[in-house]
Amino acid sequence: MKYILLLLVVSSIFLNANEVKEKEAITNKNIEKQIQKEKKYTKEQRFYQSQEYDLKGAEVNMESVRNLPDVEDTNEGFNMDDVYD
Repeated sequence: MKYILLLLVVSSIFLNANEVKEKEAITNKNIEKQIQKEKKYTKEQRFYQSQEYDLKGAEVNMESVRNLPDVEDTNEGFNMDDVYD
């Protein structure tokens, strides 16, 4: 009877230890996933905050804009009311 009780105690200890290891493995996987998400978020934030942009080449030269000819407004006589009648 003592051996059966001892066997039950030892087996329950091993089963419990195995469950703890599985939980730790799952936790470590979740931590790795979260770290990857944080890295992606950091990269996206750097992109959205325009820290890596060099926009000086895309600036408009106001002198060249003044030399452009005026374009007449072609929408002046456009009326959508007659379309649906």
